[in-house]
Amino acid sequence: MKLASRLAFALFFFVLPTVAQDQMQKAPRAITIDDFFQIRDVSQPELSPDGQWVAYAVRTRVLKEDKNEQRLWMISTRGGDPLPLTAEGVSSGHARWSPDGKYISFLSARDGGKSQVWLLDRRGGEAVRLTDIAQGVDDFEWSPDSTRLVLILRDPKPEELEAAKNKEKPAPATPPKPKTPPPFVIDRLQFKRDTVGYLDRHRTHLYVFNVAAKTTTQVTSGDFDDNEPAWSPDGKSLAFSSNRSPDPDANYEAHIWVVAADNTDKGAHLTQVSPNPGPDSAPTWSPDGKWIAYVTELDPHLFYYNTRHLAVVPSAGGAANVLTRAFDRSIHRPRFSNDGKFIYFTAEDDGTQNLCRIPAAGGEITRPIGDRLVVGSYSLGKDDSVAAQITTIDRPDEIFLLAKDAKEPTRLTKTNDALFAQLRLAQAEYAHFKSKDGMTVAGYLYKPLDYTPGKKVPTLLNPHGGPVGQYTASFYHLAQLYAANGYAVLLPNPRGSSGYGQKFCAAIYADWGNKDYQDDVAMVDYAVAQGIADPDRLGVGGWSYGGISTDFIIAQTKRFKAAISGAGVALVASFYGHDHYQRDYEIELGHPWDHKEVWDRISPFYRVADITTPTLFMGGDIDWNVPVLGSEQMYQAMKTLGRTTELVVYPGEYHGFTAPSHIKDRMERFMAWYNHYVKGDSAPATPTQPEIKTAGGE
Repeated sequence: MKLASRLAFALFFFVLPTVAQDQMQKAPRAITIDDFFQIRDVSQPELSPDGQWVAYAVRTRVLKEDKNEQRLWMISTRGGDPLPLTAEGVSSGHARWSPDGKYISFLSARDGGKSQVWLLDRRGGEAVRLTDIAQGVDDFEWSPDSTRLVLILRDPKPEELEAAKNKEKPAPATPPKPKTPPPFVIDRLQFKRDTVGYLDRHRTHLYVFNVAAKTTTQVTSGDFDDNEPAWSPDGKSLAFSSNRSPDPDANYEAHIWVVAADNTDKGAHLTQVSPNPGPDSAPTWSPDGKWIAYVTELDPHLFYYNTRHLAVVPSAGGAANVLTRAFDRSIHRPRFSNDGKFIYFTAEDDGTQNLCRIPAAGGEITRPIGDRLVVGSYSLGKDDSVAAQITTIDRPDEIFLLAKDAKEPTRLTKTNDALFAQLRLAQAEYAHFKSKDGMTVAGYLYKPLDYTPGKKVPTLLNPHGGPVGQYTASFYHLAQLYAANGYAVLLPNPRGSSGYGQKFCAAIYADWGNKDYQDDVAMVDYAVAQGIADPDRLGVGGWSYGGISTDFIIAQTKRFKAAISGAGVALVASFYGHDHYQRDYEIELGHPWDHKEVWDRISPFYRVADITTPTLFMGGDIDWNVPVLGSEQMYQAMKTLGRTTELVVYPGEYHGFTAPSHIKDRMERFMAWYNHYVKGDSAPATPTQPEIKTAGGE
């Protein structure tokens, strides 16, 4: 694999690949499964120090080679064609401009190596590898004077150090016989994590890397994970988040800490600056270095049901001022304005995510980028212009620029325009309806393409995962795919969802499948009452907590003709010590041996005898977020009861699937199952088994 060979900011002219002109002239068509693999995911905007360029990332799912690849691009803030920063054949990400504007740095791994920091000189030339860390670099940030980087590194394992030592040696004539891996020896309370596997005590810590000398100094240490470093404006200190309680595996007591950047005692002397019980995260400094803003949660007992608030605290420590108590919406990614008078952040709110701003001392919240859209990551320029990743209900993410004093953002990138010029999309509306107890609930309703008012159509209810999360005004290929195939699609935000306040979110605390069930089916009732949903042709399906919701729904009503439950929980107590939610279970439910009735009440497994809906269960075989055990248990029980069911397990997949071939196969199975049981199509409920390659290629 090769990295991009050179930069040529002003001289290089590049046009993104487009479809042939004759294709562009064809009448727009309905979206398909294969279109999903033509959509490019645009993210990670970073404004250059001079405000003239935005670097960003574009991810491509390469179905033919069954892999994912991410490249870096940049585009002028005046618009025009984007320029490639990295070449095809290797993934790169996390672009960062050096504060002096001389370099673009990024993370990349190639030739089977570890992720390292690479540099591109703005004056041109080859990309060069800056770091050579045995265990690889997890993350990094530039110091204000462009002379140093703070690196996040995991403690190296002996085999990584040995591999680094041997890589300079000539390869042996006869490759050594592979060694049998040693056993996992576990002594941690929290010992598993999805995508990682079994956890040892190799922790993540902060290191300062001198760019000129290429030397690395460890700044923090200990049996703790240190993350989210932020440089003070004078470059003398680093703020970071870390849970440094006696046993970090037992709680979520993360705080904001400050350490000297030239510290040589590996963090023996730290200052805790956030006083709240936590968890605290995402520190950012005021321009004068006197304050640190961060994200905090005020009730440890509610953990992820909490509203995430914005707080500020003196950088030397002291009383914190929580600025968003009255807002009651979860916030992310705080950043001070360049004059220090305001703090920017994104906020989940009513099925959207907007860019907001509040005075640094508190006061009225305004929305520089608002409306029914979703702002993902963003970058703040020196004049407070904003480069933002924005998606809407009818378009995937693109990069926008909100110039200083502008009222509306301007779109810079057109990454997916050629594809979307070929497509007809279904209409979606943001609907409000009443639940059983009178609570007002909202969600997105998609009508089929060419929908005729008054016509009743087959309808699919798609509960979201989480449970804390929300459907937003963002492009959702699966909903469009269903609508293109004649279905109305219901995406409710029931109680348990974020974006509607802490009380609404915590309403399902230790009580899954009750009020959220009522809210989910209330959207079905609403669609039936509107004359849209055909009550005799209903389907339901979701992933993760959406799979759990599906199991609860079909156990309490027989109105659905088909169900698809992906990565759900069945017998919850059997997941204790098997998935990675040990802390969450103990906080919310207590110990299973002390509170068996609570654990049993939220276990769909004990209601399986009431399920008669034909149900397809799915999961990844190495998912340790919600292990496939739940799907296996539900499938086994339904099979024993003689019910119509099927189980599909995808090899080499974690909770979030990555292999394009598996993602395509999953969508094909969604369509076949619903078409057969909901629409009554004669085609089989199970598509012909394709030859599937794993992510490894065999």
